[in-house]
Amino acid sequence: MKFPSSDPLKLDVQALAEQGGSLAGAWPLAELPRLADSVLQGTPVNWRLQGELRQLPGGAPEIWLGLAAETEVALTCQRCLEPVSEHLAVDRWLRFVAGGEEAAAALDAEMEDDVLALRPRMNARELVEDELLLALPLVPRHAVCPQSLPAGADTAAPATQRPFEALASLKR
Repeated sequence: MKFPSSDPLKLDVQALAEQGGSLAGAWPLAELPRLADSVLQGTPVNWRLQGELRQLPGGAPEIWLGLAAETEVALTCQRCLEPVSEHLAVDRWLRFVAGGEEAAAALDAEMEDDVLALRPRMNARELVEDELLLALPLVPRHAVCPQSLPAGADTAAPATQRPFEALASLKR
């Protein structure tokens, strides 16, 4: 089912969930400035959102948002300093709760699920960007670098002499 309000920059998560609606599209990397600043270059970000109400026995239904996004980016290999291509993909469900940030943080600490505060309107592009930033590798590098590395570049530094041994050798 297609959600009637198709503006992901002013997304009503509760209405999307109540209708079981979905949104999908693509954003140029330039429209996600924090991600664009973190990479050398990249392809457009393809994304999909799916709203869902999950009924609990004896309780009010929970508001959930399925978020999927993917893109190809180029990062700097930390071994050879050449560009390395990385496929970024996220596919997760987020639970939304009323009661503000404090209620969401308290529930998030108790559960394995990601919990966010429900707001009347949210910017889904910022949410997608946050998730893709979290998906960036901590240390990007090639499995095998395309160029040979200088001697010792990929190994630990050799053990140095003990300081007093070095001083003793200077006295001689």
